[in-house]
Amino acid sequence: MSNTLQGLLRILDLEQLEHNLFRGHSPETKWPRVYGGQVIGQALVAASRTVDGRRPHSLHAYFLLGGDPKAPIIYDVDRIRDGGSFTTRRVVAIQHGQAIFSMSVSFHKEEAGLDHQAPMPDVPAPEDLPSPEQAAEMAGDRLPAALRMYLTQERPIEYRPVSLERYVSRKPLQPAQNIWFRAVSELPADEQIHRCILAYASDMTLLDTSLLPHGKAVFDPDMMAASLDHALWFHRPFRCDEWLLYAQDSTNAAGARGFSRGMIFRRDGTLVASVAQEGLIRPVAPKKES
Repeated sequence: MSNTLQGLLRILDLEQLEHNLFRGHSPETKWPRVYGGQVIGQALVAASRTVDGRRPHSLHAYFLLGGDPKAPIIYDVDRIRDGGSFTTRRVVAIQHGQAIFSMSVSFHKEEAGLDHQAPMPDVPAPEDLPSPEQAAEMAGDRLPAALRMYLTQERPIEYRPVSLERYVSRKPLQPAQNIWFRAVSELPADEQIHRCILAYASDMTLLDTSLLPHGKAVFDPDMMAASLDHALWFHRPFRCDEWLLYAQDSTNAAGARGFSRGMIFRRDGTLVASVAQEGLIRPVAPKKES
């Protein structure tokens, strides 16, 4: 298993402090705030550790303050309800005495029922697409420095965009993109690990979709971008160490906020999860160099 994936599993393995209290840490990075997917994943771990015999089927989260990557995060779980079919938990993430994040999670006992799903987009297989490193090499000088660093750094999740146009061009594009992703090494068989890693990965690239029609990206110095809320629904079983297709679109941008949706498919076309997110996409004046 790669060092980066081992590191992700370590940050998802929360320390239990009390009956409903857990403590998590952040990896050492150069980013000024905690990655939102990390907080979603850790909060789901905390909630799941208070529930036996039921899988999460949905979560709804709000990002309240930017997280401090140098400080531990305390997760306080409220056991709201244990019903006959559904279990509900609320998780609040706390740093420096303030709530930085809140999330509700619903768990459901396994049941049979009606079944239908949306079709998976017809896209090239991940093996037919360049790796992030190859994509950066192909782009050459057209790739901004910040984006080159992002694409080439070692990470626990590998992403392969179906199209590279948005990375090398700032012309307006349709508000949709398809991205293959998977964990870089084989994961343990524990279903909870795969759900929490998918929750971690689901925050990546989604907000950027709302910037495509405007020729902008979250790395641009004249944009302030941050996740505001995030919803995720689990539909069917999956493994995060096998390729998953993240089909994303954005239906709206207004009031300095962008709204994006996502469907996550196994490569056999099975829809395993759906995602929705609204984020801040605020134009700002670029910082002047001193």
